[in-house]
Amino acid sequence: MVGFFIALISGALMSIQGVFNTEVTEQSSVWASASWVQFSALLTCLAIWAFFDRESLLNVVRVTPKYMLLGGVFGAFITYTVIQGMSALGPARATMLIVIAQLAVSWGIELLGLFGVDKVEFSLRKLLGLLVAVVGVVVFEWER
Repeated sequence: MVGFFIALISGALMSIQGVFNTEVTEQSSVWASASWVQFSALLTCLAIWAFFDRESLLNVVRVTPKYMLLGGVFGAFITYTVIQGMSALGPARATMLIVIAQLAVSWGIELLGLFGVDKVEFSLRKLLGLLVAVVGVVVFEWER
């Protein structure tokens, strides 16, 4: 149950962050905004680490496979694409499409067992759930 609420908080924070980042971009530039987002995230993470964690920061160099260390690179492009999407489509439309893409790609990763994730069997119920989400976007966007 805790994971459920954490996921809801995560989604809410991502939506709010996207709006904030888009506004910063409009007053500066997309890469300046993305750089600030990543820099302020680094400072926040280091402060939280200093107060609560204190495990060696260098433990990350032992991570295998090494491509798993590319999360920050993805983060930079996530920030960029969220800013651009929200700027072009507005927060609600962009967020709906982002969530659908996240769901489809995450399920694909599970179906194929990619990146060390346990492989799952295809489920018609999950496919229907994904399609219902897509239909939900269409209904949400439907204008007369």
